[in-house]
Amino acid sequence: MLPSQSYVNISFFQPHAFLMIGIPGLEAVHGWISIPFSSMYTVALTGNCLILLAVSRTPSLHQPMYYFLSMLALTDVGLTLSTLPTTLAVLWFDHRLIGFNACLVQMFFLHSFSVVESSVLLAMSFDRFVAISNPLRYAAILTNSVIIRIGLAIVARATISLFPGPFLLKRLNFCPDKNLLSHSFCFHADVMKRACADITVNILYGLYVVLSTVGVDSLLIVLSYTLILHTVMGLASPRERVRALNTCVSHILAVLIFYIPVIGVSMIHRFGRHLPHIVHALVAYVYLVVPPVLNPIIYSVKSKPIREAMFRMMLKRKDQG
Repeated sequence: MLPSQSYVNISFFQPHAFLMIGIPGLEAVHGWISIPFSSMYTVALTGNCLILLAVSRTPSLHQPMYYFLSMLALTDVGLTLSTLPTTLAVLWFDHRLIGFNACLVQMFFLHSFSVVESSVLLAMSFDRFVAISNPLRYAAILTNSVIIRIGLAIVARATISLFPGPFLLKRLNFCPDKNLLSHSFCFHADVMKRACADITVNILYGLYVVLSTVGVDSLLIVLSYTLILHTVMGLASPRERVRALNTCVSHILAVLIFYIPVIGVSMIHRFGRHLPHIVHALVAYVYLVVPPVLNPIIYSVKSKPIREAMFRMMLKRKDQG
């Protein structure tokens, strides 16, 4: 009995740490690559924080549309901070180790913020549908209490969906010689492939989370815009049609910027095993870094109230300095 127990204890292995990687094949120029990455992280944090400050300090922006935009900006800040420490540590200092538990924590927050972003984009499409199809009751339908409940439901959904992930990974037996990750951060699909055990449950769990969150959200967003188009086409004046659709342009761009890389990452992890490692890395960076950078730029360019409020914030800060 004792020998078999001893064998079980020895055969079960979990690494103390994983070894991360930056851009495969370009390790010699990581210092130079860190410059655009640092710039993008700075733009993402600055732009999204400016949006949060602009909305919170401008009474005219205390409307449902801008509350949802604040949720998107806050989510982008969280998504940026989830990957920034390890990515810059690898690129700047070649610090490639991440503890096993720290990896699971990062994975939880990274995927949670991704699910939250998908849910916020869905909520924003609902906001546009109500604003266009029922403008007279817009404020009565999307009251502050309703928006707060939507926000809490979004956070609860992400937490409940992603909570089992780390525990499903901790039960696995890992290979001692397979501790090299494919990125400078921890992805669920990447970490589970380092195991020397049956990962069928993890694969099914990952598929369920993707389909029940991002998959459902994308279908509902398409449905929302189908209903929006139906409503817009019923408007008598062409000018009114253009004006109504113009209020959706920023959101449509944000949806495309988020969902196209999400689809790319999912497809590559499942069907692109034979692609070069650099392709996996670049698609993952586009998915995690580009949306938080572009969202504040898109909304500041397309939304005049946001743009003016952000300029006022910057000028006020300059005057105080």
